[in-house]
Amino acid sequence: MSMLELSYPDIDPVALEIGPLAIHWYGLMYLFAFASAWLLAMHRAKAPHSVINRHQVENLVTYCAFGVILGGRAGYVFFYHFDYWLSDPLWLFRIWEGGMSFHGGLLGVTLAVWLYARRIRQPFIAVTDFIAPLVPLGLGFGRLGNFIGGELWGRTTDVPWAMVFPKDPTGLERHPSQLYQAATEGVLLFALVYWFSMKPRPRGAVTGLFLLGYGLFRIFTEFYRAPDEHIQFDLFGWVTRGQLLSVPLVLLGVGFLGYAWRGRIKRRNP
Repeated sequence: MSMLELSYPDIDPVALEIGPLAIHWYGLMYLFAFASAWLLAMHRAKAPHSVINRHQVENLVTYCAFGVILGGRAGYVFFYHFDYWLSDPLWLFRIWEGGMSFHGGLLGVTLAVWLYARRIRQPFIAVTDFIAPLVPLGLGFGRLGNFIGGELWGRTTDVPWAMVFPKDPTGLERHPSQLYQAATEGVLLFALVYWFSMKPRPRGAVTGLFLLGYGLFRIFTEFYRAPDEHIQFDLFGWVTRGQLLSVPLVLLGVGFLGYAWRGRIKRRNP
């Protein structure tokens, strides 16, 4: 038992009931995520050389929303429960049963942005640079949804802020890793990427920083998050599935940053 025992807050998963309609906190977090992306996009679209204008923001956010939901669900099924899907292929479409993956959502958004960039005839990387700062706050809201839902808890610990999660059958004190991820992947990554994007950067640099930052933060926080019970560790007895999927993001981020700055140097020294 830790010296300072913190109780997991008793939060009703249903935020609001209107007759037979129940609005869950997790659904509200998605609403807040898309609303924050829309507001930030409207603000960024006012920049003089923005590749997205204010009239295009609604369509862009709609494309990305479909990418997040469809890609996130597919990623959860194929990255984390592929064996189960083989035995029940229709489970992929039962979204109401829960289960989303960031890495799948990222692939879905990438495809959606590519399609939208072609539609408006703008360079794909220029559009990803536009949306990269819009993503982290949504990730933060998602992690708050995980915390309110008492899911995806952390590893056992005796730190003073350890918590016992009601849904955890072991009843052990654990890291509130959802809050760690909300702080790093959400708030800190947003501050870093948005600040970086406030000045003109070579094409691909903002996208690269987002990928690198998310990958590093996710790898770090996974050391405090309990691995998926049915998977445990993928490599060396300590590498989790989330860490394994984040390594390519780090490499891509470094690649994008290298490409961006190499291009700037070439333009300065033709």
